Amino acid sequence: MSEFKKSEINIEVVTDENHVPENITWSAQDGNIYKEDAKALMLSVWDSKDQETLRIDLWTKEMPVDEMKKFFHQTLVSMSDTYFRATQDDKMRDTMKDFCDYFAEKTEIKKG
Repeated sequence: MSEFKKSEINIEVVTDENHVPENITWSAQDGNIYKEDAKALMLSVWDSKDQETLRIDLWTKEMPVDEMKKFFHQTLVSMSDTYFRATQDDKMRDTMKDFCDYFAEKTEIKKG
């Protein structure tokens, strides 16, 4: 009989009186991470029963727009890699990567 391992990732959000995040920290014992600061997070969960994605998108007041652009770009690149690992669909991965390059150019993350 195999043993199952249980892991936890904890996210703590402190908000102001208007429910705007002031501080976000996260912990992951398996990664030896304890209450690391984060300025933004995107969490997606697939609800198989309703066939829809449930999301939490948060960012603090201190998240600068230039960092948000980089955060989105890196998230999109990561999603294209994850999509390929899950589907082995290299044509769509390449199309997604082309969009990532376009996004980087239009947001002036990279010139050219």
